[in-house]
Amino acid sequence: MNAGQKSNTLPPTYSPAEIAEALGCSEWWVKEQARRRRIPFIRSGSGYRFTRSHVEDIFHILEERPDQENKSEDRATSTGRRTVTFFDAPVVQLRARRPRRARTTA
Repeated sequence: MNAGQKSNTLPPTYSPAEIAEALGCSEWWVKEQARRRRIPFIRSGSGYRFTRSHVEDIFHILEERPDQENKSEDRATSTGRRTVTFFDAPVVQLRARRPRRARTTA
């Protein structure tokens, strides 16, 4: 190895800004997905870093493929909003509280 060459024993890492540019989204979105543990990452100090395998995994996570059953349907008929679910979390039923005025008089 020459004095001017770097050792390539460690894989290169990418910043959230580089990942955002590759995905066509904002740096904030990439950091938020990492913070919520929706995409793989390495925590380096106080920042997020991504390896090539992380980037490939992120592309697979975000990839959408057409359903074989719905292939013949026209996509223009869909007017509903698309939702993406990353994890199968249990659904928590929320209950409304009594108004503050009703709590203090009762």
